[in-house]
Amino acid sequence: MKVVNIIDELNSLAYHGRGIIIGKSADGKKAVTAYFIMGRSENSRNRVFVAEGDAMRTKAYDESKMIDPHLIIYYPVRVLGNKTIVTNGDQTDTIYDLMDKQMTFEQALRTREFEDDKPNFTPRISGIIRLEKDGMNYAMSILKSAEGDDSSCERFTYAYSNPIAGRAKFIHTYNGDGNPLPSFEGEPKTLELPDVDIDTLTDMIWKNLNQDNKVSLFVRYIDIASGESETRIVNKNV
Repeated sequence: MKVVNIIDELNSLAYHGRGIIIGKSADGKKAVTAYFIMGRSENSRNRVFVAEGDAMRTKAYDESKMIDPHLIIYYPVRVLGNKTIVTNGDQTDTIYDLMDKQMTFEQALRTREFEDDKPNFTPRISGIIRLEKDGMNYAMSILKSAEGDDSSCERFTYAYSNPIAGRAKFIHTYNGDGNPLPSFEGEPKTLELPDVDIDTLTDMIWKNLNQDNKVSLFVRYIDIASGESETRIVNKNV
């Protein structure tokens, strides 16, 4: 298994698209998650992250320039009891609603497919963190078109029990720029999670996302024992 430095990974591509990072802090005491969005079009870049209680939503920075809120405005983060849900689309609500009805993370996502943004068919990436009495576990998912064929959906779920301290998994929507955009391939990447506080990690991620394409960043540290959390949000549009 290749363990990658966060700075090196973020600088490896000019366009990751949207990305989710989930892991356990180096001291083993906190669940760590980050979600960022990047954009190429004016519509995609015209966004900010806004905290709403323990949830987080996207919002148009300039309402007059919003062309199509479809696929742009959604809740990337919601909390259901001991579970924190992080996704790149309105499947956050699907997971929240169906898990609240006792369905599993994977079952909820079986009701969804990749985005309908032909010709890219952007993958839907999702993550969930569960805090338990004996620690934390998490899972990640990607729903993607099969070789760009919109009639076929490939579904992959990766579950991580008792994750190693100081490690995180990283999944993102695209493997770089292009037309159409190439979808992410393979398992989530393994990142070294440095022994730093939330402000340092936030700064590290934000500074190393491509300057032209980055839009917004969310980072949260969750104390595994108490469930208490700290959150940071950075927006390019301020």
